[in-house]
Amino acid sequence: MIPEEKLRRVLDRFDAIQAEMNANVAPDRFIKLSKEFSELQPVAEAVKSYKDAEAALAEARALLSDPEMAEMAREEAEEIEERLPELEQELQLLLLPKDAADNCNAMLEVRAGTGGDEAALFAGDLFRMYERYAALQGWKVELISASDGEMGGYKEIIASIAGEGVFARMKFESGVHRVQRIPATESGGRIHTSAATVAVLPQPEEVDVHIEEKDLRVDVYRSSGAGGQHVNTTDSAVRITHVPTGIVVTQQTEKSQHKNRAKAMQILRARLFEAERERQAEERAAARKGQVGSGDRSERIRTYNFPQGRVTDHRINLTLHKLDKVLEGEALDELISALISEDQAARLAELGEAV
Repeated sequence: MIPEEKLRRVLDRFDAIQAEMNANVAPDRFIKLSKEFSELQPVAEAVKSYKDAEAALAEARALLSDPEMAEMAREEAEEIEERLPELEQELQLLLLPKDAADNCNAMLEVRAGTGGDEAALFAGDLFRMYERYAALQGWKVELISASDGEMGGYKEIIASIAGEGVFARMKFESGVHRVQRIPATESGGRIHTSAATVAVLPQPEEVDVHIEEKDLRVDVYRSSGAGGQHVNTTDSAVRITHVPTGIVVTQQTEKSQHKNRAKAMQILRARLFEAERERQAEERAAARKGQVGSGDRSERIRTYNFPQGRVTDHRINLTLHKLDKVLEGEALDELISALISEDQAARLAELGEAV
């Protein structure tokens, strides 16, 4: 049973937010309240539905002693008793502590790992998979930087993904993705194993990460590689070093130094935000025995086996025999939804142990 005091606190806070929003508050305060209101509204509605069902059940049970109403009351009570566990489960999930970054946009980084040219081709396949998945979700993908592989694909590609609940659905994709297939360059028909690393970082707003100008060392230099004559003859490339942490970001895809700096700062902000999240996660690690994945980028999380047409997620031992649809982005949501459900179940179990 969910403690009554906890439910009352939710409703009291929701009412307090509404009252303050209806008062004459400063614009910045109103924006914060609006965000909290939108996050709390589904929880408050679920609390009200749950409490209404409880009240209706009590009322139906009270009528069981009335000979004229007993049969109708029994039917109503049975119906509510059948529905109540579902309402309670839904409410428990909504009451789970939220990851503050869940509503953030995300920075997606895909890098070729072991496997040479084949790893770069696989990195390209993964990035296209995420692009297609994002399109199906109605999200917007913006390329930040890319380093092409010699035979195709990417040595490294970084993009920003914007939309509703991006990080909440993408965060379990971080880790090592392994592919088993016969490379196009393999004349003997042997299956090779290659890998690519995926990192999904929450992309904070500027107000969420304060960066002091004095903590930055900015170097400009001439871009190298493809891009036309202009790219190679002006000091448009930017390297930003965040001195306190030693994090270095370089950007040279744009012809404008100003645009390269803006994109470099976007990446730096995301990496600083993630570094702080990782520090906090380490402090809580002892309490998260059942988490689905550590987010450790050295952890092998998934295998894409082409000869057998299957994809296996090793964290939850789930195999889908629909490799093509996963790579098209169509069936990727099955894996992501299963990972989210597993994480929720683990956190509910931990909550039960704590109680």
